[in-house]
Amino acid sequence: EIPAQTFTFVASRHARVPIDRACNAGLTSDVLTITAACMARTQVQMTSVTRLCGTKSIATVNGQFPGPTLHAREGDHVEVNVVNNSPYNMSIHWHGVRQLLSGWYDGPSYVTQCPIQPGQSYVYRFQIVGQRGTLWWHAHISWLRATVHGPIVILPPAGVPYPFPAPEREVPLMFGEWWRNDTEAVIAQALQTGGGPNVSDAYTMNGLPGPLYACSAKDTFRLKVKPGKTYMLRLINAALNDELFFAVANHTLTVVDVDALYVKPFAVETLIIAPGQTSNVLLTAKPAYPGARYYMLARPYTNTQGTFDNTTVAGILEYEHDDPATAAGNGKSLPIYRPTLPQINDTSAVSNYTAKLRSLASAAYPASVPQAVDREFLFTVGLGTHPCAPGSPVNGSTCQGPNGTSRFAASINNVSFVLPTTALLQSHYTGMSKGVYASNFPFAPPRPFNYTGTPPNNTNVMTGTKALVLPFGTAVELVMQDTSILGAESHPLHLHGFNFFVVGQGFGNYDPAKDPAKFNLVDPVERNTVGVPAGGWVAIRFRADNPGVWFMHCHLEVHMSWGLKMAWLVQDGSLPNQKLPPPPADLPKC
Repeated sequence: EIPAQTFTFVASRHARVPIDRACNAGLTSDVLTITAACMARTQVQMTSVTRLCGTKSIATVNGQFPGPTLHAREGDHVEVNVVNNSPYNMSIHWHGVRQLLSGWYDGPSYVTQCPIQPGQSYVYRFQIVGQRGTLWWHAHISWLRATVHGPIVILPPAGVPYPFPAPEREVPLMFGEWWRNDTEAVIAQALQTGGGPNVSDAYTMNGLPGPLYACSAKDTFRLKVKPGKTYMLRLINAALNDELFFAVANHTLTVVDVDALYVKPFAVETLIIAPGQTSNVLLTAKPAYPGARYYMLARPYTNTQGTFDNTTVAGILEYEHDDPATAAGNGKSLPIYRPTLPQINDTSAVSNYTAKLRSLASAAYPASVPQAVDREFLFTVGLGTHPCAPGSPVNGSTCQGPNGTSRFAASINNVSFVLPTTALLQSHYTGMSKGVYASNFPFAPPRPFNYTGTPPNNTNVMTGTKALVLPFGTAVELVMQDTSILGAESHPLHLHGFNFFVVGQGFGNYDPAKDPAKFNLVDPVERNTVGVPAGGWVAIRFRADNPGVWFMHCHLEVHMSWGLKMAWLVQDGSLPNQKLPPPPADLPKC
C-alpha cells in the first residue's frame, strides 16, 4: 500500500504536462503534484517532431521530447501509471533507482516484466531509498529509449541541506541523439545483415541539436545566468551509443554528485559522461556581465574501429544584463567563445577524470564498502562474432560483419545473452525456469587468453540465456576485463537493482596477484554505471541485499543488441524483509 505522500512531475520550462484540475486546484500550470489518490498518468504516444529540417513521428511520453521530469524527495513513494498508446511494445526502466524489494517495477522487458502491449497499461510503484541527486527514466525494449526518456530529480528530505552551497537554480541537461531514420528500422536492419548499424545524425542537448547543425540555430538550448550566481547542471547521457565529453567555454565545472550519490567536490574544465551515467555539476557565473556568450559543447569519446557520429552539439550560455534594453540590443552581436575538448580517442583524459571520483565518505554519507568478499568473479566483456546465417553466402546480405565473413556479436565471458520470451523474474518466482534460463552463467572466462593482446583465431561466441545465482547478502567482487578481439573499446556497464563501489581500475590485463593491493576500500566512488576502460579493467564491489533477478548490460545500445548483457539472480534471505514480494495483479503478460 502506497502512503499518500506527494512528489511532483514537472514539465520542462518550454512544455506542459496535462493537469488534472480536480487533483491540483491552485497549482501552477507546469506542476503536477501526485498523491496516491491522484496518480501520475504517463502516456506513451506517437508525436511529430521537427529537427534538422525534417519532420518525423517518434514515440514520446506526454508528447514531449525529452519526456517530463519526475521530481521526488529521498524517501518518497512513487507511483506512475504508464499507458501505452504507441504501436510498440513498451516498458519503462527507472534507471539507477535501487528498487529495494520492488523488482517487479524495475522495467527491463523480458527480465523483470513482459512488455506493456499497445492499448494496455501498468502502474510502477517504488520508493526512493538512500539516494539524492539525478537519475533518469527510459524505455527498456529494443531502441525505443532513443526518444522515450526523461530526468528524475531527487531532492534531499525536507530540511536536509546539500553538503555544498545551495545553487541559485538547478537545470536538467540531457544529452541525446537525433536520427533521421527510424531507430527501430536501424537496429532491425543491422541484426538482419549482421553488420554495424547506421549512426545518428546529430547529438542533442535537452532535445535540441544547436547551431552547429544545418537549419538548427533556432533549435538551441540556451542557459541564462546572472553574474556571480552558482547554478547546478544535472547532466544525463541518454545517447544510445556514444560516451560524451562536455565543457563550457571559459567556465570551470565542480563535480558534486554522480549517479545520485555525493562525491568529494573537484573542479574540471572537461568531464566525460557515458550513456546511462548522470552527474551534478556546479557552474559559477563570472562576477560581472562579461559582454560575451559561451558555447556549451558535447562530442563523442570513442575508440571504435567502425563508424560513429563525429559531430558536436552546442548550447549557449548567456548572461543577463542589469539593463534589459542593453541586453536586447547587443545580445546577438556579442562574441561567442568555444571550449577546447579532448581528442575523440583521448583515453588518458577519460582515465584522469574518473580517477578523481571519490565518495564523500563522511559521517552523514558513509561509504559502506565491503571490506571482505564472499565471491570473486572475472567477466570478460567485448565484441566477437557469430557465424554467418546457415545457407547464406560469405559477403552476402546476412553476412556483413567483420571482413564480410561473419556477423557482429558481443558477450560477457563468451556468452552472448539471448532474451527469453517469458520474463526471467516471473519464471524464477514461480519456479518454472526450465526452458527459460539456466543457472550456470560462467564465473570466469571459459578459455583464458591474452585479453588485451593478440586476439585468438576463433572469435566466435556462444549464445545462451544464463543467470548467475547469489545467496542473499553475498559480498561480491567483480572484475570486468575489456578484450581487444575486434579492437579495444570502452564499455559502460549498468547494474540494475544495486549501487556498487569502483574499487580499482587499470589498463592491460588484470593481475589478481598484484592489482588488489592498489584497491581503494576507503572512499571509492559509488555508482550504478561504470566504464570498463578501453584495453583495461575495472573492479567493483557490492552486497547482494536485494532479492530478485537483476539485469547487467552495456549501455551502448548496439552492444546490448549484440548480446553484451547477463542476469544476476539474488535469492531470498531468511527474514520476512529479505524476500521478494509476490507479483502485482496488473503485471503485464507475455
